[in-house]
Amino acid sequence: MTATTALTSTDTRTPRRPRPQSVLATTVLAALALAACGTEKTSAGGRQGSPADMAGVRSDAAFAKMLGDVARECPVSAAPEGPPSGPAQPLPPGETAPSDAMEPVAPTAGPEVELNARDWCASNLHEERITRALRDLADPTPAEVRTVLNGLGYIDGRIHGLERSGTTTRFLLDLRDRGGRLCLDGSAAGEDTVVDKCVAPATGPFEAQVREG
Repeated sequence: MTATTALTSTDTRTPRRPRPQSVLATTVLAALALAACGTEKTSAGGRQGSPADMAGVRSDAAFAKMLGDVARECPVSAAPEGPPSGPAQPLPPGETAPSDAMEPVAPTAGPEVELNARDWCASNLHEERITRALRDLADPTPAEVRTVLNGLGYIDGRIHGLERSGTTTRFLLDLRDRGGRLCLDGSAAGEDTVVDKCVAPATGPFEAQVREG
């Protein structure tokens, strides 16, 4: 009896390799997708602005709000009343005026005539809050004065002429708002701190005036 050996068929096919054209097309599509994503991010960043710009906008908004809060109860317009003017009051019978007596004269310049009622009112409030805070500085340096002013809401862009003279640190504050001309002239010297109102140019950049004494 003859044994018959059966031949077994084996499938030796190899997997198909992707065609070069398909690989190229896939690569091009991926590159286009990445480019589009980068463009979208750049556009979004352009709309939002840089972090520094956004911080500046928030700082200006906070400063404007502080000015409004301080002057909340102040009148909107009208010029303040200056010192009394006109003829002197009559003296009691039997008394004579001193030889150097002078009739009061209305001022022609300065805060009395150049600041409106809202600025005049607001200046008193600013003077009070700043003076109270700076009196706590036993040895006020320009850096310490700036820190106190910043803490009260006065931003660096509105602080001018900050300098030390002896034991006193001087500064000017630009508080122009809503068409006003208010500025403050301050001298930080502990218990001797003094803050007075001054007048800034109506328009244009703020110019710190050189003070003497």
